[in-house]
Amino acid sequence: MSLFSAILRPATHFSLTKTFLASRLLHTGAIQNFRFTPILCAEPLKKKKKIDPQIIKQREERKRKRLEKQIRRLEKNARQLKPVEELEVPMELLDEQKQRKRTGIKVSPEVAESRVLLEKQWAKYRMEQKLQDYQLIDRVLAAQTKALNELRLESEELYQKAVQVDEGLVPFKAVGPVATPPIEGYEMPDGEYLDVSKKFE
Repeated sequence: MSLFSAILRPATHFSLTKTFLASRLLHTGAIQNFRFTPILCAEPLKKKKKIDPQIIKQREERKRKRLEKQIRRLEKNARQLKPVEELEVPMELLDEQKQRKRTGIKVSPEVAESRVLLEKQWAKYRMEQKLQDYQLIDRVLAAQTKALNELRLESEELYQKAVQVDEGLVPFKAVGPVATPPIEGYEMPDGEYLDVSKKFE
């Protein structure tokens, strides 16, 4: 008992002095100064089993052959494309292919020559129309630049107001006919959705 008191007394005195100096308070409760570390259990390391080098070589050879087989299978399947139902021709159309096949229409030389001349005339007309549009745009831009330069010589303030962006032109909205106008009073029916898409793994 005396040995335990001799061990506990210095620790208690040190703890009380430290607490008093730190917080200016005295504590009369029990002071726990003993700490126990967790129990560490261990066991000796297992000895590595010596494996025959021939067995290790056989395992590596087996693994290499397995990888080569998988690579060959992937290369073989890479050439096969997944079928797309939308691009497949129905069997009914294949059966009616001979009936649906159109014979070549023979055109007389006069009609063929008139068609060629008509295409040439149309190409010439479109080219002239395009040149006229370009010339019109150039004339408008030149007139606009000349008017702004004359205005700047007269008044700098009016020129700055003229070159400002018109805010009324930005939020442009247009309402016109649509391809499929909505049906008035149409209620979409509720139904179940069944996913029938094929999965290729």
